[in-house]
Amino acid sequence: MFDMDGTLLEGTTASLQIARHVGSTDALVELEERFAAGEIDTRAFSSALPALWRELTPLDVAAAFAASPWLSGIREVCADIRARGERSVVITMSPDFFARHLLDLGFDEVVASRFPALPFVEPLDPENVLTPQDKVRIVAEICERHDLTHARCVAYGDSMSDAPLFQRLTRTVAVNADHHLADLAALSYRGSDLQEAYALGRTLLTEN
Repeated sequence: MFDMDGTLLEGTTASLQIARHVGSTDALVELEERFAAGEIDTRAFSSALPALWRELTPLDVAAAFAASPWLSGIREVCADIRARGERSVVITMSPDFFARHLLDLGFDEVVASRFPALPFVEPLDPENVLTPQDKVRIVAEICERHDLTHARCVAYGDSMSDAPLFQRLTRTVAVNADHHLADLAALSYRGSDLQEAYALGRTLLTEN
C-alpha cells in the first residue's frame, strides 16, 4: 500500500505539480498552507481546485505527471511485487485524473479522490474526496476482496494523513517523513530510491 504525495512523489504533491504546469502555483501554495494550518480539510481543499484549473486538460495532466520528481525504482518495485504474486496499490487523497497515470508504471490498483471529467464542467461532489480515515477503510476492503490479513500488508507513507493507517497496520515504512509519522512506523527510510524503501518493507514480511 503506497501513498503518493511526498512518498512516491519526492518532496511535492500532485496538486503542486499541476499548479506549476498551468501557472497557478501561488494560489495552490496558499491553499496548501491553509490545509496544513487546519483551516480547511481535505474536502474543502479539493473543492477549491476546479476553480483554479477551469481550463485544465488531460494533456496538461499527463505533462505535469511526466515532469514530476518521482522516486527512482518505481517500475522495478511494481514488477517485483507482481512477480511474487502480490499486489501493489496506491491510495491517495489527490485527484484521480493525476494518480491513475501510476497504473502505467506498473501498479495494480490506484484508489484516489474522484473528480469530474476534464476540463471541469460538472461540480465536484465532496463525498468523492478521500480522507485519511478512508485509507483504513480501503485497505480493509482490499484485504477482504483478496482474502488477505492485515499482517500481509505493508504500508508506505510520509505524512500525518497516513497516521490512521499506520496506527491500524503493524508493518509500516515511513518514507522521507518527519518524526510525527516516523514515530508511528515500524521502519523509516530517507532517500530517493523506492527500491531501498521496498527492501526495508520486505524485511517486515519475513518477521513472525
